[in-house]
Amino acid sequence: MSKIRTLIIDDSALIRKMLREVFDRTDDIEVVGVASDPLIARDKIKQLNPDVITLDVEMPRMDGLQFLSNLMRLRPMPVVMVSTLTEKGAPETLEALEMGAVDYICKPKAQSPEDFTEFAHALCDKVRVASKARVAAVETQRARKSSRVVTREANENYRRIIAVGSSTGGTEAISEILSTLPVNCPPIVISQHIPEVFSASLAKRLDGRYPMEVMEARDDLEVKTGRVIIAQGGRHLRFRRKGDQLFTIIDDGPKQNLHKPSVEAMFDSLLQVAGGKRLVAVMLTGMGADGAIAMKRLHDAGALTMAQNEATSVVWGMPKSAYELGAVDELVPLPAIAAEIIKKARLP
Repeated sequence: MSKIRTLIIDDSALIRKMLREVFDRTDDIEVVGVASDPLIARDKIKQLNPDVITLDVEMPRMDGLQFLSNLMRLRPMPVVMVSTLTEKGAPETLEALEMGAVDYICKPKAQSPEDFTEFAHALCDKVRVASKARVAAVETQRARKSSRVVTREANENYRRIIAVGSSTGGTEAISEILSTLPVNCPPIVISQHIPEVFSASLAKRLDGRYPMEVMEARDDLEVKTGRVIIAQGGRHLRFRRKGDQLFTIIDDGPKQNLHKPSVEAMFDSLLQVAGGKRLVAVMLTGMGADGAIAMKRLHDAGALTMAQNEATSVVWGMPKSAYELGAVDELVPLPAIAAEIIKKARLP
C-alpha cells in the first residue's frame, strides 16, 4: 500500500518536529518535506507533489489564508489547517474551510500524554480522510460574496422541525443550504462536530450573512420558524417540551460516538420529546458514523430522512453509514437540499 505523502508547513520548528514525529509513528503516512513559510512551501509542492499538506494559519512572509487562496485557485489539493484553539483564530479557520481546506485541527494546549495522544490520533485520521476527500478549485469567500434578496415563503405552514447532522465539510455545506432558504425558514437545529470556541464564531458568521436568525445554542432557546440553532462546541444539544413547543438544553455529559456535540444525542433527544412524525432528519458530509443508528430510529418512527449524496460530499462517511443502515429515504445533492427541506417541512 502506498503511503500518504505529506508536506508540513509551519513557521515553528518545534511544531514541525512534533508533527513529523507523529506521522513517523504511523505505517501509512510519510513526511516528504517540511517548510517554514509559504514561499518555501510553494517550491516544495512543485518538487515533491505531496498528497496532503498541513498548513498553519499564521505564517511569515505570506499568511496561511493568502497561501491557501492561491493554492486552491491554481493547484487544488487536500489541506488540513493546523490552528491555535482561540476565539480570535476561529474566524480565520472558518475562512480557510470556505476557501477549500478539507479540515482543521487545533494545536494541543496541554502537555499531558493523554492530550497529546488524542491530538496525534485525530491529526492522523484527518490526514487520512483528507487524502481521499473531494477537492476542487473554489472561489474565495471575498469573490463569492454577492448581494442577496431576502425572500419570504408565502406559505409558512411548516409541520416539521429540521434536524441536521454534519462533520468534515459540514460548515460549508450548512452555509450553502442557508444561502437559499427564506428568512422565515422552518425551525432548524444543527449538530456540527466543532471545537468549543468555534461554534459561536460559526453562528455569528452565518447570522451576519443570511437573513434568518442563526444562534449558538444555549439553555432554553425556543425552536421556532425563522431560527437556526447550532450546537455549542463541546456540549450536546438536547431538548425539552413545553406544551407544543420545544426548547433547548445544553448537556455537558460524556461524549457519544467519540463526539460532543454528537448527532446521535440530538436525534435521540428529538425523538424522545417530539416523536418522529414532527421531524425531518438530514445527514450532511462527515467522517465516521455518528448519528446513523439514531437516524434509523427516527426513520422507523416516521421521520422524513435524507442524506447528502456522495458526489457533493467532501467526505461520504456519515451519510453513507446512515444510507447503508436503511435510515435514508433519499440521497440528495447539496444544491437541492434547501428546496427539499422546505417541501418536506410542510408534509403532514
